[in-house]
Amino acid sequence: MADSLFFLLASGLIGLIVGSYLNVLIHRIPRDKSTVLPRSSCPYCHGPIRAIDNLPVLSYLLLGGRCRNCRAPISWRYPLIELLTATLFALSFWRFGLRPELPHAILFSCLMVVLAAIDVEHLLLPDRLTLVGIPLGLALQLWHPMPGILDALLGTLIGAGILILVINYWYWLRGEEGMGIGDVNMLALIGAFLGWQGVLTSLVLATSSGAIVGLGLMAGGRLGLQSRLPFGFFLALGGLLSLFFGDVLTDFYRGLL
Repeated sequence: MADSLFFLLASGLIGLIVGSYLNVLIHRIPRDKSTVLPRSSCPYCHGPIRAIDNLPVLSYLLLGGRCRNCRAPISWRYPLIELLTATLFALSFWRFGLRPELPHAILFSCLMVVLAAIDVEHLLLPDRLTLVGIPLGLALQLWHPMPGILDALLGTLIGAGILILVINYWYWLRGEEGMGIGDVNMLALIGAFLGWQGVLTSLVLATSSGAIVGLGLMAGGRLGLQSRLPFGFFLALGGLLSLFFGDVLTDFYRGLL
């Protein structure tokens, strides 16, 4: 029990540190900047951020959410991503323990966090992440099958195929694109990690949650019929729920049938 608690806390601490780097990816990848150099700086005054001011969550609280040099506000996204990543790392250990599935789950969680955050901010799902993540997810199946290389290949094909059909149908029906190729690549990425079952579960969860949020925003007058929602965010939500609770959700669906 004590060992499990230690590893759970350690997973969360490592997640905080990794989350700090995920913030770098979220900020720099859409801007086609290096994710390694130069060192982090304030986007307002461009002053370098000192190591003491770069501690996950803690520095944000100590600085009152403002740059030490120019007092410009620091986005709340930074501590949120760090806390979310810590939670996902702890969940990964809780769900899989110290088994080969653990790094698989951690890598998938990191990809989902970065893609979701970029899509919310830019309505963009960079090929730099999705097209690298797909072969990486398939390669992991060869090291440790989760769910297995055949299921992963099938999941990749089904994930891409379903959304390509949806895009073509919507274009035929409305004469406009309903979603982008980035969504296709992201669902294929989910399939490479979670297999065809994970694709179907993720897609059901993504479409249902997206519809609920979209209808709620329309009812509140904050979204029009021509407005776009960041569907990648909902795909990431569906993928993460499928990763951690896929078995429970599958049993629930079977019960409904």
